[in-house]
Amino acid sequence: MDLFLLRHAIAEPAAESGAGADRERRLTPEGEEKMREIAEGMKVCELEFDLILSSPYARAKQTADIVAEVLQCKKRLELSPNLVPNGSPQKLIDELNSNYADKESILLASHEPYLSGLLSLLISGDAGIAINFKKGGLGKLTVDRLRHGRCATLEWLLTPRQLRGLGQRKG
Repeated sequence: MDLFLLRHAIAEPAAESGAGADRERRLTPEGEEKMREIAEGMKVCELEFDLILSSPYARAKQTADIVAEVLQCKKRLELSPNLVPNGSPQKLIDELNSNYADKESILLASHEPYLSGLLSLLISGDAGIAINFKKGGLGKLTVDRLRHGRCATLEWLLTPRQLRGLGQRKG
């Protein structure tokens, strides 16, 4: 299985989110524009996903929506409560194994520090490795058998700038 980890794009600060609910924070206009460019870079790389699984928080869902729109796979987008900022990697792994074991390529759209902890856990067995996962960054893992602990190989981790640069080459 190829597992792609995508951090949401630039979001409004907590103070601007109305009631202050973290889950309602949306992407800024700049974040939306940059995410669209990042998704274009993903398209240039010919990335395809059998499933896009997103945190239900507004900024992550908007990020996943943009990717699904650009890659023309909106029907493959689902939400998971296990991808919220304080979600459980074990519950996510159980969900993926129970519900999506037949998928060969899955994109997970989520938050920090959850994503770097998940990436660290899957490649080393320790969730504490320091990883600089930028907003709009994308990592690719290959996994033979998904489990809690070391089970994956990090193929690459691209910055948003690198992905946007790829998208600008399409013309």
